[in-house]
Amino acid sequence: MRYVFKTSHDQDIDLLRHKSDWGWYAALIALLAAAPALLPAYYVGELAFVFVLAIASVGLMLLTGFTGLVSLGHGAFLLIGAYIEAHALRAGLPLPVSLALATLGTGAVGILLGLPALRLTGLYLAIATLAFSGIVEHLFAHWKFLSAGETFLTVPNPRLGGVRFGSGPGYYYLALALLAGTVLVCLNLLRSPTGRAFIALRDSPIAAETLGVALARTKTMAFALSAAIGGLAGALYAHKISTLTAESFNVLLSLELLMMVVVGGLGSIKGAVLGAVFLGLLDPAIARFKDYLPPAIGAQSGLQLALYGLILVFFVLFEPLGLAGRWAKIKAYFQAFPIYRRAMFKRTKAYMTSERMR
Repeated sequence: MRYVFKTSHDQDIDLLRHKSDWGWYAALIALLAAAPALLPAYYVGELAFVFVLAIASVGLMLLTGFTGLVSLGHGAFLLIGAYIEAHALRAGLPLPVSLALATLGTGAVGILLGLPALRLTGLYLAIATLAFSGIVEHLFAHWKFLSAGETFLTVPNPRLGGVRFGSGPGYYYLALALLAGTVLVCLNLLRSPTGRAFIALRDSPIAAETLGVALARTKTMAFALSAAIGGLAGALYAHKISTLTAESFNVLLSLELLMMVVVGGLGSIKGAVLGAVFLGLLDPAIARFKDYLPPAIGAQSGLQLALYGLILVFFVLFEPLGLAGRWAKIKAYFQAFPIYRRAMFKRTKAYMTSERMR
């Protein structure tokens, strides 16, 4: 049995609650680092794509899960980041510079979106972000100067130090490193006064403003950071598909990202990653096993969307805390065994704040 209760106030802002957790995360990183040598190239590519989706999901989690600002247009940030990455590489810029431009440029667009959205909340904000996504997709599809006059914009395969990072193991390790960096940055951000302001804004805007939180600045900062992370994910996404069209970043991508944070568990960085892994691996699993289903089911073009809907309904009804919440309950059971009781941590888990679900 592990002693799971707090013994100091410092535990509220510790990166990891237990020192032994460092060993588990180190083992996970080592296992992922060895994956290209253990798995076929196809599965390595799918894992790399899951890492990209996880980066985008973490960015959306900052905005929706921690700040309480619902976005239905996050795919537009990936679109902008992807096109900036493609243009930067075609201009001959090195990979680190192109990734930085995609991140910072998309973050600037996030500021422009955040300013007019300051007075919007709830459903109205969701509709505004959905409209923004449609506008961005239309502009990139019809304004030729944004796509260099090409219907299909090709993305160069960058080389750095003799290693190609646009495909293969190089792309896998690049996506893994950027995901690890993004998670660490976000976890540390949420331990800072800025992160606490995000959470205060989500829980009670009036109370947050009373305590001195600048709501306009905090909302704008949340949009900027979320958009910047989305732009970084979009830059990596561009290398995955290698040929860009605006239709590749439609509203379905935005809804899929939102579903990742809901299924993973709102208010948890771990939940954002778990949701991306779960749904990111679901698509290839459907493609692999639908041939074994009855033709009346497996041949349906809407099978994936129908399954997504069933999964969303299941989590909303039976596990509203998502995968991260379920993991927290399982971990609490084993840590408190054999004295765990079903209602023992009920209030603690029901009122568990986001940083305690790590």
